[in-house]
Amino acid sequence: MANFNGFSAASTLTSFTVAGAAVGLMAAVGLPVSASAASPSESAAQYRELGLQYRQAEQFPEAIAALQKAVELDSDHLPGQVSLGWTQHLANQDRAAAMTLQTTLQQDPFHVPALNALGIVYLVNEDLLGAVLTHSWAAWLAPDNEIAYYNLSLAWQRLEHYDWAIDAAQQAAQLEPDNPHPLVALSIIQWEQGNQPLAQQTYRQAMDLDLRYAEANFLDFLNQAGFNAEQIQTAKQVLQSL
Repeated sequence: MANFNGFSAASTLTSFTVAGAAVGLMAAVGLPVSASAASPSESAAQYRELGLQYRQAEQFPEAIAALQKAVELDSDHLPGQVSLGWTQHLANQDRAAAMTLQTTLQQDPFHVPALNALGIVYLVNEDLLGAVLTHSWAAWLAPDNEIAYYNLSLAWQRLEHYDWAIDAAQQAAQLEPDNPHPLVALSIIQWEQGNQPLAQQTYRQAMDLDLRYAEANFLDFLNQAGFNAEQIQTAKQVLQSL
Protein backbone atom coordinates (compact mmCIF):
# COMPACT_ATOMS: atom_id res chain seq x y z
CA MET A 1 0.00 0.00 0.00
CA ALA A 2 1.00 3.63 -0.37
CA ASN A 3 2.57 5.66 2.40
CA PHE A 4 1.52 8.92 4.01
CA ASN A 5 3.86 11.00 6.16
CA GLY A 6 6.30 8.12 6.16
CA PHE A 7 3.71 5.66 7.43
CA SER A 8 2.75 2.49 5.60
CA ALA A 9 -0.76 1.11 5.55
CA ALA A 10 0.82 -2.27 6.30
CA SER A 11 2.52 -1.26 9.57
CA THR A 12 1.02 -2.34 12.88
CA LEU A 13 0.95 -1.64 16.56
CA THR A 14 1.26 -4.78 18.64
CA SER A 15 1.45 -3.71 22.28
CA PHE A 16 -0.22 -1.44 24.80
CA THR A 17 1.09 -0.13 28.12
CA VAL A 18 -0.02 -2.44 30.93
CA ALA A 19 -2.36 -0.71 33.37
CA GLY A 20 -0.50 0.09 36.57
CA ALA A 21 -1.53 3.54 37.69
CA ALA A 22 -5.30 3.56 37.34
CA VAL A 23 -6.00 5.73 40.36
CA GLY A 24 -3.60 8.45 39.24
CA LEU A 25 -4.98 8.58 35.72
CA MET A 26 -8.57 8.56 36.94
CA ALA A 27 -7.81 11.61 39.03
CA ALA A 28 -5.94 13.23 36.14
CA VAL A 29 -8.80 12.87 33.67
CA GLY A 30 -11.56 13.52 36.18
CA LEU A 31 -12.93 10.02 36.80
CA PRO A 32 -13.84 9.36 40.44
CA VAL A 33 -11.05 7.48 42.16
CA SER A 34 -13.63 5.15 43.71
CA ALA A 35 -14.11 3.67 40.22
CA SER A 36 -10.66 2.10 40.52
CA ALA A 37 -12.21 -0.61 42.71
CA ALA A 38 -14.41 -1.75 39.84
CA SER A 39 -13.53 -4.66 37.57
CA PRO A 40 -11.27 -3.89 34.59
CA SER A 41 -14.18 -4.07 32.14
CA GLU A 42 -16.32 -1.80 34.32
CA SER A 43 -13.49 0.69 34.72
CA ALA A 44 -12.86 0.59 30.96
CA ALA A 45 -16.52 1.38 30.30
CA GLN A 46 -16.26 4.39 32.62
CA TYR A 47 -13.15 5.61 30.83
CA ARG A 48 -14.86 5.19 27.45
CA GLU A 49 -17.84 7.21 28.62
CA LEU A 50 -15.55 9.93 29.95
CA GLY A 51 -13.50 9.93 26.76
CA LEU A 52 -16.58 10.37 24.60
CA GLN A 53 -17.72 13.24 26.80
CA TYR A 54 -14.35 14.94 26.35
CA ARG A 55 -14.49 14.31 22.60
CA GLN A 56 -17.95 15.86 22.40
CA ALA A 57 -16.46 18.94 24.06
CA GLU A 58 -13.51 18.83 21.60
CA GLN A 59 -11.08 18.33 24.48
CA PHE A 60 -9.06 15.87 22.46
CA PRO A 61 -5.96 15.34 24.68
CA GLU A 62 -8.19 14.44 27.61
CA ALA A 63 -10.42 12.29 25.40
CA ILE A 64 -7.46 10.36 24.01
CA ALA A 65 -5.98 9.81 27.48
CA ALA A 66 -9.25 8.38 28.77
CA LEU A 67 -9.86 6.20 25.71
CA GLN A 68 -6.30 4.89 25.76
CA LYS A 69 -6.77 3.86 29.36
CA ALA A 70 -10.02 2.13 28.42
CA VAL A 71 -8.20 0.14 25.74
CA GLU A 72 -5.46 -0.83 28.19
CA LEU A 73 -8.04 -2.09 30.65
CA ASP A 74 -10.15 -3.96 28.06
CA SER A 75 -8.17 -4.58 24.89
CA ASP A 76 -10.79 -7.03 23.60
CA HIS A 77 -13.46 -4.32 23.36
CA LEU A 78 -13.14 -3.46 19.67
CA PRO A 79 -15.63 -0.55 19.61
CA GLY A 80 -13.47 1.11 22.26
CA GLN A 81 -10.44 0.78 20.02
CA VAL A 82 -12.38 2.30 17.13
CA SER A 83 -13.45 5.19 19.35
CA LEU A 84 -9.81 5.81 20.23
CA GLY A 85 -8.69 5.65 16.61
CA TRP A 86 -11.44 7.97 15.44
CA THR A 87 -10.69 10.45 18.22
CA GLN A 88 -7.03 10.44 17.24
CA HIS A 89 -8.13 11.19 13.68
CA LEU A 90 -10.30 14.09 14.84
CA ALA A 91 -7.28 15.40 16.75
CA ASN A 92 -5.20 15.33 13.54
CA GLN A 93 -3.13 12.42 14.84
CA ASP A 94 -3.67 10.28 11.77
CA ARG A 95 -0.51 8.21 12.12
CA ALA A 96 -1.59 7.15 15.60
CA ALA A 97 -5.16 6.68 14.39
CA ALA A 98 -4.07 4.32 11.62
CA MET A 99 -1.96 2.29 14.02
CA THR A 100 -4.82 1.98 16.50
CA LEU A 101 -7.30 0.93 13.84
CA GLN A 102 -4.89 -1.54 12.25
CA THR A 103 -4.46 -3.15 15.66
CA THR A 104 -8.23 -3.53 15.86
CA LEU A 105 -8.27 -5.24 12.47
CA GLN A 106 -5.50 -7.60 13.52
CA GLN A 107 -7.89 -8.83 16.19
CA ASP A 108 -10.88 -8.94 13.82
CA PRO A 109 -10.33 -8.35 10.08
CA PHE A 110 -14.12 -8.34 9.61
CA HIS A 111 -14.85 -5.41 11.95
CA VAL A 112 -16.66 -3.02 9.60
CA PRO A 113 -16.58 0.10 11.84
CA ALA A 114 -12.79 -0.20 12.06
CA LEU A 115 -12.55 -0.62 8.29
CA ASN A 116 -14.75 2.44 7.73
CA ALA A 117 -12.67 4.58 10.06
CA LEU A 118 -9.33 3.37 8.71
CA GLY A 119 -10.45 3.91 5.13
CA ILE A 120 -11.32 7.51 5.93
CA VAL A 121 -7.91 8.06 7.53
CA TYR A 122 -6.28 6.76 4.36
CA LEU A 123 -8.53 8.85 2.12
CA VAL A 124 -7.89 12.19 3.80
CA ASN A 125 -4.15 11.50 3.74
CA GLU A 126 -4.25 10.73 0.00
CA ASP A 127 -3.36 7.07 0.51
CA LEU A 128 -5.83 6.21 -2.22
CA LEU A 129 -4.80 2.59 -2.63
CA GLY A 130 -5.23 2.03 1.09
CA ALA A 131 -8.60 3.76 0.98
CA VAL A 132 -9.84 1.72 -1.99
CA LEU A 133 -8.73 -1.62 -0.58
CA THR A 134 -10.07 -0.92 2.90
CA HIS A 135 -13.44 0.45 1.81
CA SER A 136 -13.87 -2.26 -0.84
CA TRP A 137 -13.41 -4.91 1.85
CA ALA A 138 -15.89 -3.05 4.09
CA ALA A 139 -18.44 -2.83 1.27
CA TRP A 140 -18.06 -6.52 0.48
CA LEU A 141 -18.61 -7.42 4.13
CA ALA A 142 -21.58 -5.06 4.50
CA PRO A 143 -23.29 -4.34 1.15
CA ASP A 144 -25.55 -1.77 2.86
CA ASN A 145 -22.51 0.21 4.05
CA GLU A 146 -23.12 3.71 2.69
CA ILE A 147 -19.89 5.03 4.24
CA ALA A 148 -17.74 2.65 2.24
CA TYR A 149 -19.43 3.38 -1.09
CA TYR A 150 -19.35 7.13 -0.54
CA ASN A 151 -15.65 7.19 0.24
CA LEU A 152 -14.94 4.84 -2.64
CA SER A 153 -16.60 7.37 -4.94
CA LEU A 154 -14.22 10.09 -3.74
CA ALA A 155 -11.17 7.83 -4.03
CA TRP A 156 -12.04 6.52 -7.50
CA GLN A 157 -12.72 10.08 -8.69
CA ARG A 158 -9.24 11.17 -7.63
CA LEU A 159 -7.81 8.14 -9.40
CA GLU A 160 -9.82 9.12 -12.51
CA HIS A 161 -11.70 5.83 -12.63
CA TYR A 162 -14.94 7.66 -13.29
CA ASP A 163 -17.22 4.73 -14.09
CA TRP A 164 -16.35 3.03 -10.80
CA ALA A 165 -16.67 6.36 -9.00
CA ILE A 166 -20.16 6.91 -10.43
CA ASP A 167 -21.26 3.41 -9.48
CA ALA A 168 -20.03 3.90 -5.91
CA ALA A 169 -21.66 7.32 -5.57
CA GLN A 170 -24.98 6.01 -6.89
CA GLN A 171 -24.84 3.10 -4.45
CA ALA A 172 -24.21 5.51 -1.58
CA ALA A 173 -27.05 7.80 -2.66
CA GLN A 174 -29.46 4.88 -2.85
CA LEU A 175 -28.46 3.62 0.59
CA GLU A 176 -28.77 7.03 2.24
CA PRO A 177 -31.17 9.11 0.13
CA ASP A 178 -31.40 11.93 2.68
CA ASN A 179 -27.65 12.61 2.64
CA PRO A 180 -26.55 15.24 0.10
CA HIS A 181 -22.87 14.24 0.19
CA PRO A 182 -23.11 11.31 -2.26
CA LEU A 183 -25.05 13.52 -4.67
CA VAL A 184 -22.41 16.25 -4.54
CA ALA A 185 -19.75 13.59 -5.11
CA LEU A 186 -21.73 12.20 -8.05
CA SER A 187 -22.15 15.67 -9.54
CA ILE A 188 -18.42 16.43 -9.58
CA ILE A 189 -17.71 13.07 -11.22
CA GLN A 190 -20.28 13.76 -13.92
CA TRP A 191 -18.84 17.26 -14.36
CA GLU A 192 -15.33 15.93 -14.89
CA GLN A 193 -16.67 13.40 -17.38
CA GLY A 194 -17.95 16.34 -19.42
CA ASN A 195 -21.64 15.78 -18.74
CA GLN A 196 -22.38 19.25 -17.36
CA PRO A 197 -26.21 19.10 -17.70
CA LEU A 198 -26.40 15.86 -15.74
CA ALA A 199 -23.95 17.21 -13.13
CA GLN A 200 -26.15 20.28 -12.68
CA GLN A 201 -29.24 18.14 -12.34
CA THR A 202 -27.57 15.97 -9.70
CA TYR A 203 -26.29 18.99 -7.80
CA ARG A 204 -29.81 20.48 -7.72
CA GLN A 205 -30.97 17.26 -6.07
CA ALA A 206 -28.38 17.87 -3.34
CA MET A 207 -29.67 21.42 -2.89
CA ASP A 208 -33.21 20.07 -2.59
CA LEU A 209 -32.01 18.07 0.40
CA ASP A 210 -30.07 20.93 1.99
CA LEU A 211 -30.35 24.53 0.81
CA ARG A 212 -26.96 25.36 2.31
CA TYR A 213 -25.40 23.75 -0.75
CA ALA A 214 -26.57 26.79 -2.71
CA GLU A 215 -23.91 28.83 -0.85
CA ALA A 216 -20.36 28.59 -2.19
CA ASN A 217 -18.78 29.33 1.18
CA PHE A 218 -20.61 26.41 2.75
CA LEU A 219 -18.87 24.01 0.39
CA ASP A 220 -15.59 24.60 2.21
CA PHE A 221 -16.98 22.37 4.95
CA LEU A 222 -16.92 19.44 2.56
CA ASN A 223 -13.34 18.85 3.70
CA GLN A 224 -14.95 17.41 6.83
CA ALA A 225 -16.79 14.94 4.57
CA GLY A 226 -13.66 13.60 2.87
CA PHE A 227 -13.47 15.99 -0.10
CA ASN A 228 -10.03 17.35 -0.91
CA ALA A 229 -9.37 20.90 -2.11
CA GLU A 230 -9.66 20.02 -5.80
CA GLN A 231 -12.96 18.24 -5.30
CA ILE A 232 -14.35 21.19 -3.36
CA GLN A 233 -13.29 23.53 -6.15
CA THR A 234 -15.07 21.35 -8.71
CA ALA A 235 -18.23 21.39 -6.59
CA LYS A 236 -18.05 25.19 -6.56
CA GLN A 237 -17.74 25.19 -10.34
CA VAL A 238 -20.88 23.10 -10.65
CA LEU A 239 -22.73 25.42 -8.29
CA GLN A 240 -21.58 28.55 -10.11
CA SER A 241 -22.82 27.11 -13.41
CA LEU A 242 -26.41 26.83 -12.21
